[in-house]
Amino acid sequence: MSTQRWTDLGPRMLSASVLIVISLIAVWLGGIWWRGLISLFCGVMVWELVNMVDTNRRRSARILALVAGGCALASIQLPAPLELFALPLLLLPSMAGFGQMERGGVTYAVFTAMILLAGYGIMALRAEFGLVWMLWLTSVVVITDVAGYFIGRAIGGPKLWPRVSPKKTWSGAVAGWVGAALVGIAFMNVSQVGIGLVGVSIAISMASQIGDMAESTVKRRAGVKDSSNLLPGHGGLLDRFDGMLGAALFLLIAGQIVDFPPGLQ
Repeated sequence: MSTQRWTDLGPRMLSASVLIVISLIAVWLGGIWWRGLISLFCGVMVWELVNMVDTNRRRSARILALVAGGCALASIQLPAPLELFALPLLLLPSMAGFGQMERGGVTYAVFTAMILLAGYGIMALRAEFGLVWMLWLTSVVVITDVAGYFIGRAIGGPKLWPRVSPKKTWSGAVAGWVGAALVGIAFMNVSQVGIGLVGVSIAISMASQIGDMAESTVKRRAGVKDSSNLLPGHGGLLDRFDGMLGAALFLLIAGQIVDFPPGLQ
């Protein structure tokens, strides 16, 4: 087995450890701490997105990042009578960016909407369902990524989408689903919900992989390896949280269709 497969493991683990510690503290505290961190992350990811799709818009990237972060925070802070005004707030950064972009406007608008909606979903999940279910979502996404990384590189095999993401394999993808199912079983036992949580966990795992591949498509079109160089071994926040964006957005939509948590006893 070639050691070159694991050359980025050290920096990846260090960056991931720092992010995990910061995120765990914020999610434990909840409230404005969690909302502030997620809003900050949304702003940074929009900044990375603008710099990827249109490299001549450095100033616009900063402005749109501030708008995105502000809208994300404002959307979750609205009182009950005004909560539906969160919807235009979440789409405002996408609309504001059209006139600022020389190229990549549609890609920017779609992904910015995805970032803001997913960010809102993550903040709402913590506020409405509590710490346990936020930890469940995070665990599913993390185990999908970790299992995909280690099993995919150890076993190899057929590529999932070689034209866009040559390192992703079917073995890694399936390992992620198995890991997600185990997370679902673990949380099913401690939270007294039904077996349906296992199915939801696998679907969340798939959604996180779709988010990962969607971001890889943007990078491929932009001709860049990473969304930025903020995180050693990972690239940028968008590289690190692309899976969480897909998972949170899927949960936000699926939660309108099926009961969540499923089969709560």
